[in-house]
Order: sequence, then C-alpha cells, then structure tokens
Amino acid sequence: MTNLMPTVFISIGSNINKEQNISGAVKALEARFGSLILSHVYESEAVGFDGANFYNLVATFDTDASLEELDTVLTGIEDRHGRRRADERFTSRTLDLDLLLYGDLIRHDNGFEIPRREILEFAFVLQPLAEIAPDLQHPETGEGFAQLWRVFDKNKQRLWAVAFDPRQE
Repeated sequence: MTNLMPTVFISIGSNINKEQNISGAVKALEARFGSLILSHVYESEAVGFDGANFYNLVATFDTDASLEELDTVLTGIEDRHGRRRADERFTSRTLDLDLLLYGDLIRHDNGFEIPRREILEFAFVLQPLAEIAPDLQHPETGEGFAQLWRVFDKNKQRLWAVAFDPRQE
C-alpha cells in the first residue's frame, strides 16, 4: 500500500530564547503530527540585519493535513511562542516556522510559496534539508538536495552544528 499523505519539511528557526522556543516548537509539532525526523541544529549569524545568532533546523513528517490547515497550525505555534510579525523581512524572532516542501507540490499563489525559495538562497535552510533528505529532488529544479548543497556557495554564510537536542530541553 502506498502512502498517500504528503511528506512535509518545515524550517524551524529562532534567535530569541532559542533553545526554549525551538524545543517548544518541536514538542508542539510532535503533539499535533506525531513522530518527526529532525536535522542537527545549526547556528548561524543573523542574515540581513544585526542581531543575535540564530539556531535553525529542519523537521520532516507525513501529514493528512491540508496545506491550509498546516499553515494555520504553524502560524498558531509561532503565535503561542510570542512571534511578532514585523513589516521587515529580516528581524529577530522568537520562532519562525516555514513550510519548505509539501510533497512534490509547486504552488506560488494566495500567500503560498512552495517550494520555498529560501531553500536555494540560505545555507541555514539548505544544509539541514540536505542532511535529512539528500536524495530528494527539488520539485522545480529536479536536483537532489545533497547535490544542491555540494555546489552551494558556502562563503555566503557561516553555519556550524551545535550540540543541542530540542527534544531534551
């Protein structure tokens, strides 16, 4: 029997009370969607503004939630963790949950950007994604995420793994 539920990939990031907020997000996602596969947690300098370093990771799971329902759940988790939505794209945040992939869906309308363009732009998204789904292909480019990471300009942004397990916090 084939799995008809889409596999989704969520980027999780924080630079305000980052351990607490990332752990809370992982717990909330597990409570709603069940078991998650998590990448390592990576630390990086803020991009596009002066701010505290971020922790980022990628989580993946299968879901029967519609795209709209998943979006509502992610926004609710962010809000419960004190997320303030600023006009500026690059700003400090308690929690950022971005839907990167929803199965092999390609959709760029009504506020949805799937696959999310940051996959190809930022090391803190691509490296953890390539770690947990190296052979999965980007729905638009057709290239595997490990291959995309191999050719990514790693001088654009420093990124390093940290010894932090969000399930232990």
